[in-house]
Amino acid sequence: MQKFPKQFIFGAATAAYQAEGATQTGGKGKTYWDDYLKEQGTFNPNTASDFYHKYEEDLKQAHAFGINGIRISIAWTRIFPEGTGKISQSGVDYYHKLIDACLENGVEPFVTLHHFDTPYPLYKQGDWLAQEMLDAFVAFAEFCFEEYGGKVSYWITINEPWSVVAGQYIIGHFPPNIQYDIPKAVQSMHNMMVAHARIVKTFKENKYAGEIGIVHILESKYPITDTPENRDAAEREHILANRFLLDATFMGRYSADVMCVIQDILEQNNGKLETRPEEFELLAYAAEKIDFLGINYYASHFLKAYEGESQIHHNGTGEKGSSIFALKGIGERVNNVEIPTTDWDWPIYPQGLLDMLLNVKETYPNYKKIYVTENGMGDKDILVNGTVQDVGRIDYVRQHLEAILDAVERGVNVQGYFIWSLMDVFSWTNGYNKRYGLFYVDFETQQRYPKKSAYWYKEIADKKELI
Repeated sequence: MQKFPKQFIFGAATAAYQAEGATQTGGKGKTYWDDYLKEQGTFNPNTASDFYHKYEEDLKQAHAFGINGIRISIAWTRIFPEGTGKISQSGVDYYHKLIDACLENGVEPFVTLHHFDTPYPLYKQGDWLAQEMLDAFVAFAEFCFEEYGGKVSYWITINEPWSVVAGQYIIGHFPPNIQYDIPKAVQSMHNMMVAHARIVKTFKENKYAGEIGIVHILESKYPITDTPENRDAAEREHILANRFLLDATFMGRYSADVMCVIQDILEQNNGKLETRPEEFELLAYAAEKIDFLGINYYASHFLKAYEGESQIHHNGTGEKGSSIFALKGIGERVNNVEIPTTDWDWPIYPQGLLDMLLNVKETYPNYKKIYVTENGMGDKDILVNGTVQDVGRIDYVRQHLEAILDAVERGVNVQGYFIWSLMDVFSWTNGYNKRYGLFYVDFETQQRYPKKSAYWYKEIADKKELI
């Protein structure tokens, strides 16, 4: 049997907007999702998993099933309904109670400050493209450190900068639903990393207790066949989606080869990146001081060379084989017939996680430790006799835990794993038809039911070995 490190975290992940519901409770302000989802009329997030009211039950259940860590996020607009200015004491009190409940149940909270939920007024000012947003986010972070710092040992500044900008400006399935604007995406990523760096500096200079990191979604990129053109396409997407952010995180600058490719991509897409010298001073400081990296991993991609205009079709319905993803100046993602996929066309490829963990270790040797902060399989789960026989999810998670153990044996300092998600949650582009949870949620009654995977995960957590 393969043993996990002694202090390994067997965790589960949530996000405020996807789990809490109660979108208009306690004076909570609007995020950029509220009006957008209402106008679409497809998915209603107002209740989600009702974690806002059921967190005590959920945390007791988490503890009972061997989970000793949980990712939660603080909904910015529960604290500052407008993003800045007036504070909602109801929101402040809620997160005290939530964090206390985590600790009382022996479930260590890893707290994310931004998980896809920009306050609506700041979104209207330009979101991550606006200086007002960066300043407000730093002020929000400082408030959270002062308010909850005595209880929280692990802070995450931003969840998945690449997913944010891909959704907003490339795929077009996050507000403002712009497609193919790679220059806006690159500028926004840079600005997010500057905000992250400012917050790390604040955290360290004020000597707050605990640790601080960032979470990136990191998906390995491979040429579909070994030709120079396909290798170049894979490398270009790797640079855009992975290395650009990792360079900023651990080097405090962008490597010459990274900037060469980024500038070429920007030129082909009629844009440029604006930076200031003082931003790189901040990035360099944060690169030295950051305590951990969170890696979210669901899939890797296979690419071939592509010469046309950008075209994307996002498979948000589970109609297998409907995805299209081709970017001008980069490449086209294609199906590898040897690799199984989910109904949402995500390749099931644990080797990609192992390769990424090794890549971080080798490329950024100054990293301190890694948590796999999200990993899991979305499926169309069916409740039968009070449970779900989700053997496919068990197999998926087992393979990825094997990849983590292989990485540990090869010297990568991985300290924990957080399955996405603790319970079934609201999904940004799939509503409630794509389920990830260890616990099935009947969204009509909000009743929870442990899936087969929950019992399996408990056995692993109890024994600290892969079975």
